[in-house]
Amino acid sequence: MIVIFLGPPGAGKGTQAAHIVERYAIPQLSTGDMLRAAVKAQTPVGVKAKAVMDSGKLVSDEIVGNIVSDRIGEADCANGFLLDGFPRTLVQAEMLDDILARKGLSVDAVIELKVDEAALIDRMRNRIRETKERGEELRADDNEETFAKRLGVYRDETAPLVPYYEKQGKLRAVDGMKTVAAVSAEIDAILDPIQAKK
Repeated sequence: MIVIFLGPPGAGKGTQAAHIVERYAIPQLSTGDMLRAAVKAQTPVGVKAKAVMDSGKLVSDEIVGNIVSDRIGEADCANGFLLDGFPRTLVQAEMLDDILARKGLSVDAVIELKVDEAALIDRMRNRIRETKERGEELRADDNEETFAKRLGVYRDETAPLVPYYEKQGKLRAVDGMKTVAAVSAEIDAILDPIQAKK
């Protein structure tokens, strides 16, 4: 079962990804983790990625695609996987379709966590306040300016994937404003029947 998560930063994708990994026994593939692992293992594509990263540039779609292709060929992905942070753009979505097609695979479900952006900003303010009250250090991205930029990038680059996967009949919207348990239950109602067919 191959699953993709869509949703703006702060929508709860990380929390729900952990649930999916546990319930369906499939790995969560994060592009950041995959890049670091390929660099560390000094795979041919990892060596290329390191050279680009060392020069301070962004790793190209082609390199990311090759890393994803290598990673999904590993044994723990035999029963499927959850993609986190890839694809981020239409170019990457088309690339992923090609990679999967070459392996005789395709995406089973794209789950979009729908959230209210104003409520997300409120959530972040509350988190900042609670973190400060506990006397803990704030994360580097825990500020409104950074968060607003990340929301903007999501709207401009990643949100166009919604109609792309809708056309393929793979998009499933879930109300991300519900409780964690309720969101998990909605996701299970989508994925359980897919899993049963595998």
